[in-house]
Amino acid sequence: MRFATLNDWLCWQETLHPKAIDLGLDRMRAVLHRLCPEPPSYRVITVGGTNGKGSCVALLDAILRAAGYRVGAYTSPHLLRYNERIQINGIAVDDAVLCRAFARIDTARGDISLSYFEFSTLAALVLFQEMAVEVAVLEVGLGGRLDAVNAVDADAALVVSIGIDHTDWLGPDRDSIGYEKAGIYRSGRPAICADPAPPRRLIEHAHAIAAPLLQMNHDYQFSQAGETWHWWSESARYDDLPRPALAGDYQISNAAAVLATLNSLRDQLRVTGADIRTGLMQVRLPGRFQIITGPVEWILDVAHNPPAAAMLAAQLQARPCSGRTYAIIGLLADKDAQGVIEALVGVVDQWVPVSLAGPRGRTSAELVALLHSASVHAVAAHDHIASGCQAAINAARVGDRIVVFGSFHTVAPVLAAQPWFTFFPLP
Repeated sequence: MRFATLNDWLCWQETLHPKAIDLGLDRMRAVLHRLCPEPPSYRVITVGGTNGKGSCVALLDAILRAAGYRVGAYTSPHLLRYNERIQINGIAVDDAVLCRAFARIDTARGDISLSYFEFSTLAALVLFQEMAVEVAVLEVGLGGRLDAVNAVDADAALVVSIGIDHTDWLGPDRDSIGYEKAGIYRSGRPAICADPAPPRRLIEHAHAIAAPLLQMNHDYQFSQAGETWHWWSESARYDDLPRPALAGDYQISNAAAVLATLNSLRDQLRVTGADIRTGLMQVRLPGRFQIITGPVEWILDVAHNPPAAAMLAAQLQARPCSGRTYAIIGLLADKDAQGVIEALVGVVDQWVPVSLAGPRGRTSAELVALLHSASVHAVAAHDHIASGCQAAINAARVGDRIVVFGSFHTVAPVLAAQPWFTFFPLP
């Protein structure tokens, strides 16, 4: 084995490939064939989209486990520990298991260079096979057509939403991005799209490959009724469902897409109404409008593009506080910071931009300039997330709230530093 610790393996993987992001399937397919020459023994559900992927993976995982299936879930990025990326029946695999999988991949790859993400995707697929999962739920990392996850054929593929993000890799408009995301669809296998206005090229691609396309408000529908909701299609109906145990009205739309996906596989995966209800009530996902209550409320959200920021703004407006809203914002340099800021202008009383470290990080000074250009002047910039949090704590009073958002890299250190939340004792 090349390395003895998980950290050593990960540090090495970050330097192995010349590009951090290098879309393409040739390397993945070659190494995967050496590791697992036969098709997967488990059912595969692939989930792509600009926003909502993590929520849909969590919902699929919770419902399928409630139905008694042994489920492998692969997501990225992680919040606190790399191990979160690969979970089996809701439990993250441990360091030793990951190290053994990495050693197998390292031996199998020969002289093929692999990216950090390709290593993690291969590890997930190898471990799902070894540990005899019955269903694998795979989250696309970037785009779809050329993403490492797409090396495996999905039994059903869900595209949750199509927004403008990652334009350097996916194209400048929704049509181009929709085509890239539709690349996870397969001929003759269910292709679900939960975007209310899917781009033309996504629809055309599904039709061109003869993938049966199931669209929201066309092939399946849902409605809210107070604290419950209903879902129906031509082949099934579920009434009086509990709201998902994830904050935000938009999670009902995500859950409806998940039910459409599961219903499309009803001949292969048996899921009852009771399983659905249990899964909806038990689902958990940190960092998505995660609320930590107290005299000063904290809200953590990884929203990092304009559509996600708009949803965050809507949720904040639907949950008014008696005091002021402080926003600790940290964004990566490749994100549409102006669009994110504009979505939240009018909802935030005091902005606390913070710098994110690393080659992709954006400085707080850059965010200040963008805030000023949006006519926002209630700004207190900080070079570090910790100092930004401390400043917000010092300024906040009982009844105020502190919103932390903009990136996994912004939310993770705050979530890890639990003392922030106990500065004001929880009730």
